[in-house]
Amino acid sequence: MASIFSRIVAGEIPCYKVAETDQFLAFLDINPLVLGHTLVIPKKETDKLFDLEETEYLGLFTFARQVARAIEKAFPCNRVGMAVIGLEVPHAHIHLIPINRMADMDFHRPKLKLSQQELTASAQQIVQYF
Repeated sequence: MASIFSRIVAGEIPCYKVAETDQFLAFLDINPLVLGHTLVIPKKETDKLFDLEETEYLGLFTFARQVARAIEKAFPCNRVGMAVIGLEVPHAHIHLIPINRMADMDFHRPKLKLSQQELTASAQQIVQYF
């Protein structure tokens, strides 16, 4: 069965897209820790990050860096934190999170509940800098 991320790539499930290439996709986390929390994925479904082919792995991180730079401009912060956990969805992905303090990366905190309008506006803020 295809992962939820593969279904997003296939267009079966909508997302708040911020960047895309033929191999990679970046979209907002709909349950973000902070505004601008973005997920970066390879379009090819691979469960574990370290199982990606080397060129795809390196390409994913190059793409993630470009997205992170856009996030930093869209959501001024001390830096963009990165997390790779991989337990919640069996599809390799990177969390990019604008942070000002360590607590901004605490995945045990309650997630933000944003409206469609807030998510759309957040995505547009990032898109303008990508």
